Amino acid sequence: MNEIFQVLRREFVYAWYYFLLQLRQIAGYWILGMVVGSLVSVFAKDTIHGAFDRIRDKKWGLWGVVPASLLGIASPLCMYGTVPIAASFSKHGMRHDWLAAFMMSSVLLNPQLIMYSTALGATALVIRIISCTVCGIVAGIVVHLFCKDKPFFNFTGFEPRASHDTHPNLFLRFLFNLGRNIKATGLYFLLGVLLSALFQRYVPADKFAALFGEANEGFGVLMAATIGVPLYACGGGTIPLIREWLAMGMSMGSASAFMITGPATKITNLGALKIVLGMKRFLLYLAFVMAFSLTTGLIVNIVI
Repeated sequence: MNEIFQVLRREFVYAWYYFLLQLRQIAGYWILGMVVGSLVSVFAKDTIHGAFDRIRDKKWGLWGVVPASLLGIASPLCMYGTVPIAASFSKHGMRHDWLAAFMMSSVLLNPQLIMYSTALGATALVIRIISCTVCGIVAGIVVHLFCKDKPFFNFTGFEPRASHDTHPNLFLRFLFNLGRNIKATGLYFLLGVLLSALFQRYVPADKFAALFGEANEGFGVLMAATIGVPLYACGGGTIPLIREWLAMGMSMGSASAFMITGPATKITNLGALKIVLGMKRFLLYLAFVMAFSLTTGLIVNIVI
């Protein structure tokens, strides 16, 4: 019994050491992401959404999916915040292909996650921004080609929610927003750090690289895209994991595939999308996400 206790104690010490090591390496990026996300949400959110609303009457045709996708990435809202906003845009005559581009890119990326993703290195950050932007654009094109002038989304019952950022003191408004962000992502962040520490301690790097590395590109990308569906909970929890996976030999293509399917199939996002899409188009959405993530991962592995 004493020997078992000693083994457990030793493994706890090792796990705690790796946890603190990972925490020191990643915490600064998480804090930066929280701060920037709250700054954008408090001081720039209305400007970003106003810019999207103002392009509604532009005669850009299909080309409008490009600024729509870029504005979706700039928006700090999660999917449950984006859907009511999109419902308002739709009510005022916004094209649904532009809405598809805006919503798709908004699901995948936001200013907070951009800053947090700097922890993955410049290459991964650039790939994430480009792939998410292109995914939004392609989603808009697909909706344009297959739905023509018919409405793609059903926003019945969705209305813009009252903003929480209403305190007259701007500094306190920012602090309250920052507190909500920390509360929403803090637990996931710590869980991600813990999981990455356990990976570092117990998963052999050579075995992991053999599964997800460049020597097994096609299957590794497929596996990464697939595990992104059940494993992704929050960007705050997955960045430490992806960072550790890359260090252990995961190919950039596999990481790219995970970074698309993860947020796109996050449970809370799927719940909102199921309502506005209906079952048939919801299944098409899932197929689109998997196809795009696999294609992106394979292309990245070829190029990088």
